[in-house]
Amino acid sequence: MSTLTEVASGYRTRHTLPLRVELVRQLKRRRTLVMGAILALLPFVLLIAFAVGGDPGGRNSQVTLMDTATASGANFAAVNLFVSAGFLLVIPVALFCGDTVASEASWSSLRYLLAAPVPRARLLWSKLVVALGLSLAAMVLLPVVALAVGTAAYGWGPLQIPTGGALDPGTALQRLAVTVAYVFVSQLVTAGLAFWLSTKTDAPLGAVGGAVGLTIVGNVLDAVTALGHWRDFLPAHWQFAWADTVQPHPEWSGIIQGTAISLSYALVLIALAFRGFARKDVVS
Repeated sequence: MSTLTEVASGYRTRHTLPLRVELVRQLKRRRTLVMGAILALLPFVLLIAFAVGGDPGGRNSQVTLMDTATASGANFAAVNLFVSAGFLLVIPVALFCGDTVASEASWSSLRYLLAAPVPRARLLWSKLVVALGLSLAAMVLLPVVALAVGTAAYGWGPLQIPTGGALDPGTALQRLAVTVAYVFVSQLVTAGLAFWLSTKTDAPLGAVGGAVGLTIVGNVLDAVTALGHWRDFLPAHWQFAWADTVQPHPEWSGIIQGTAISLSYALVLIALAFRGFARKDVVS
């Protein structure tokens, strides 16, 4: 009896499943390493594409961000974000957040974690924080590598704006940091959706695929102009609002609206995940 009392008196919820333990577990997984390698290789793929294709500028009457890709390292980093924000960066978010709880269930280790005992809310909190941290790291990795590769290939200089003008390197770095932060916030809807699905299924692929599929559906619906102002309530409608900040005089209204929409959806989905998992009969 005294031993049980000592164990109970020394038990602390916050000491169960430490974040560092969960982080190390996730970093050692092959899918984490593969996803990091893919994102790190993308700038090199684009560099080769521009080298093979020649100067991207001067082919259309209207100059776009893609046409300025080889102007400087900052432009190259911005182009990498532009081509990946719509779909590629959705994959690591859906993967890291959708594979959290469902993978434990598929390994039949979830019930043993809860019997450790790890409180359900603590387990979800640890896994969500680590998943979001890895998602943010993935989004930072891409532009950092792209900036280094672009600077080595095209030089360190101002960010040339397609509509005219330029941002000095210091300002360009600040705007790119804002862009990365906003892309991360805009992907919180996918993160919340994948996390919620992960608590509802024992199949990680189902959670990841479901989140990616519904994100694609959102992009398709945003392309339906017949929906009119209803598209303003779609997170996909605001995913490229960051482009308004890469201007001599940035416009913040789109980012503010997009942030509000994304956070609202994400908070609801995460709350549903916690509520549903607290009542779930875990047998895996």
